[in-house]
Amino acid sequence: MAITRRGFLAAPAALSAALLPGGLLAALEAETPPIADLSSWESVRDQFALDPAWMHFASFFIASHPAPVQAAIEAYRRAIDRNPFHVVEHGMFSDGADNIHQQVQAEIAQYLGARPHEVCLAGNTTTGLALVYQGLPLQAGDEVLCTTHDHYSHHEAIRLAIQRSGASMRKVPLFEDAAAATADALVHTLLKAVGPRTRVLGLTWVHSSSGIRLPIREIAAALRARAGQPVLLVVDGVHGLGATDETVATMGCDYFCAGTHKWMFAPRGTGLVWASAENWARLRPVIPSFTDLDQYTAWERDAAPSSPTTADRMSPGGFHAYEHQWAAAAAFRMHRQMGRARVAARIRELNNQCKAGLAANRKVRLHTPMAPELSAGLVSFEVEGLAPADVVRQLAARRIVASTSPYAVTYARLAPSLVNTAEEVERAVRAVREISG
Repeated sequence: MAITRRGFLAAPAALSAALLPGGLLAALEAETPPIADLSSWESVRDQFALDPAWMHFASFFIASHPAPVQAAIEAYRRAIDRNPFHVVEHGMFSDGADNIHQQVQAEIAQYLGARPHEVCLAGNTTTGLALVYQGLPLQAGDEVLCTTHDHYSHHEAIRLAIQRSGASMRKVPLFEDAAAATADALVHTLLKAVGPRTRVLGLTWVHSSSGIRLPIREIAAALRARAGQPVLLVVDGVHGLGATDETVATMGCDYFCAGTHKWMFAPRGTGLVWASAENWARLRPVIPSFTDLDQYTAWERDAAPSSPTTADRMSPGGFHAYEHQWAAAAAFRMHRQMGRARVAARIRELNNQCKAGLAANRKVRLHTPMAPELSAGLVSFEVEGLAPADVVRQLAARRIVASTSPYAVTYARLAPSLVNTAEEVERAVRAVREISG
């Protein structure tokens, strides 16, 4: 039987009809909705089942599943519920085109500009960071350098790793005022902070605190150009992936960790780690894998694997919510159909409008840089005389979903995304003006 694809739904194409109850493959294909028209932003917004009574400016937190992703989840769920052994056994462990796990890796790799074997599937950014830092061969005397601005998950992933290795962690500030930062100053500050014992530099691409976007490509190039011991660059990229026009595999970082259930719109509980084969080989796995054949056959021989560590060997084993993990491919196909440059331009347009509107308010202090190259989809700000939580509450009273940044020093945040319109951005800016008095 010929293998075909329809729309965003990968399940019918991936499952072998020979292993499934009669007619299931045809039934699933018949249930597949036609390819969505994503040529307008209105049609893109129509893919989301968001409550229309609200304006949603916190979609970066965790995504509403768009229709193509929801359809893929439901198709996989039905297939697994009908015949769980055959579907999971074949989808995970078959060879070639029938292996859904490998198809998902290939779809993600195409978006990243990478090779499928360089993509490790993980549950979220936190898990990805932990896999990398726990896997690095750090030793006593080594230093992991990071910044004071990184998220709890990044700091804790480092702290837990150095507790076991005897290495140390040092945090440095990159700026006093994110809104006034420049690319040159950021690169200079980081290079100056690198010391003789620094072996790893951990950075956040787009900060969920201030909304600043670090110039990772320039930082990576500067690190490689400096004299002295090489420094590995680990990036938390969750708020850049799906919101910027950047090819991850050529940015210059050594490890890129990101959840895909935010700006990418992939199913909740999905994420990735990207690295080159050379950098995967540096790591020591911390969780048994279900997708690395060498590891399994070595176990059968009662031996340790003799081949280098790979992305598959680092991917956490055990059974997962496969209907979610496999449906991640639908989200990446959706983004490729919309066009990465087009998506980034739309997010930039809406965020520029939001920043300009807030900056015109004398009672608002903007923390996100105005420069588009140093920002992405998050706008952080303060309103004079009001706590950030109060700003969010007053916006909620106007049916506007905003958020506060979960840091010791917190700000209010608006995050214009593909689910928003220019008119909604204007209404949100106007609401902040009303709140500020």
